[in-house]
Amino acid sequence: MSALLRWRADSLMMSLFFALTVFFFSSNQCFSMGVYMKKLKPISTFEDNNKTLLDEATVASEKDKNVKNIKNIKNIKKELTPLQYHVTRECGTEPPFQNEYWNNKKKGIYVDVISGKPLFSSLDKFDSGSGWPSFTMPIDASAIVKKKDLSLGLAMERTEVLSKTSDSHLGHVFNDGPSEKGGLRYCINSAAMRFIPLEEMESNGYGEFLKIFKDKDKDKDTNKEHEQKKAIKAEKMVAQKHKEIILAGGCFWGLEDLIKKLPGVISTEVGYTGGDIENPTYEIVKKGQSGYAEAVKIVFDSNKTSYEEILMLFFKIHDPTTANRQGNDIGRQYRSSIFYQDEELFNVANKIIKKINESHAWKREVVTTVEKLKNFYPAEEYHQKYLQKHPEGYTCHFERKLSF
Repeated sequence: MSALLRWRADSLMMSLFFALTVFFFSSNQCFSMGVYMKKLKPISTFEDNNKTLLDEATVASEKDKNVKNIKNIKNIKKELTPLQYHVTRECGTEPPFQNEYWNNKKKGIYVDVISGKPLFSSLDKFDSGSGWPSFTMPIDASAIVKKKDLSLGLAMERTEVLSKTSDSHLGHVFNDGPSEKGGLRYCINSAAMRFIPLEEMESNGYGEFLKIFKDKDKDKDTNKEHEQKKAIKAEKMVAQKHKEIILAGGCFWGLEDLIKKLPGVISTEVGYTGGDIENPTYEIVKKGQSGYAEAVKIVFDSNKTSYEEILMLFFKIHDPTTANRQGNDIGRQYRSSIFYQDEELFNVANKIIKKINESHAWKREVVTTVEKLKNFYPAEEYHQKYLQKHPEGYTCHFERKLSF
C-alpha cells in the first residue's frame, strides 16, 4: 500500500510540474520557440520582469548571408534603446505620428533592428492614416512569422507579426489595406526596424536587393507611354461632363465626408485655398493668419448632379450665418466661402445665396463669400478621407431639415 501511495504522489508532482511549465511559457506573449539556440541553461529569475529567458542564444543562423549585425540576446538590452527593447522584446507599441518612419517617403528598405534581416521595402509602403509605418507586403514572406494575439481579449483577436530571425515583435497585420495590392496592411513599429536608404544599400551589404527597385523602374518606363495615351484619351472623353467646385465651410473633414456621398460626385480632395504664400501646411493654416481656408475640391458628373444641387446641400450641412466660425472651430480658416473659376458658377452662387436669404430658412443673413479661385493646395495625406479612416473622429457637420 505504501508503494502505491508513493507512486500516486510522484504522479501528482509530475502533473503539477507539467501544468506549471505550460502556464509559464503560455503567459509570456513575446516568447516563441522560433528562437534558434546554441545552448539553453536553466531558467533562474526575471530581472525587471522582462529579462531574457536565455543566457546564451543567437537570434539567427550566422550562415544566413542576408543577416547583418547578429546580436547575442544576453547583451541585447544594452545594445538597443529603451523604446526599441520595449517594442521588440516586450511586445510594446510606440506612439502614432511620433515615431521615426511613419512619414518617411525616401526609397530604400527596412531591416530588422536586431538581426539586420531585410523585412519591408519603400515600394510597398503607403500612408494608412494610422500614424505607424504601413506596408502591403514584406520583401520575403518567409522572413516574418504571424501569430494569433489575444492580449486584448477574445473579442479583439489580432494577428501579431514577428521577425523570424530575431523573434522580435514587429507589429500586427490587418485586412484593411489597399484592395488593389492584396488588401493587407502590415502596421509596423518604427522602433523594430532600421531604414537603409537606396543610395546606401550597396555599401551596407544589401546590394542584391537593388534589383527590386530596378525592376520596378523598368516596369514604369514600359507602361508610362501607354498610360499617358490612355489618360489623354480618358480626359477627352470626360472633360465635357466633368465639372469642379471648391467650397469652404469649417473643418474640411466633416464637409468632405457629407458631400462625397451626394450622387454624381466623382471625387473629393481636402486642401487649402484663398491665401498668398506658396505650399501652405496645416501648421501654418491652423493659426488663422495666412488667408487660407480649409476647403474641399469636388469633381462631379454634370449629367448626374449640378452646381445648384451641391450648393443646396452645402448650405444645409454647415451654418452659413456665422462669420469665420463653425461649431467650436473659430478663425478665418473656417470661413464659409464658394470659390468660382468661371462666370457660370459665380452667377449660380449668388443666385442661390439670394434664394436662401429670401426663404428665411436660416434666421440670420447668409455671410458666405463668393471668391475668385486663385490657388488650391492639397492637404496632407492624413487629412484626406479622414472620417472614412476614423469613423468616430471629430466633426461639427450634419444635414439640417431646411427648405429653401
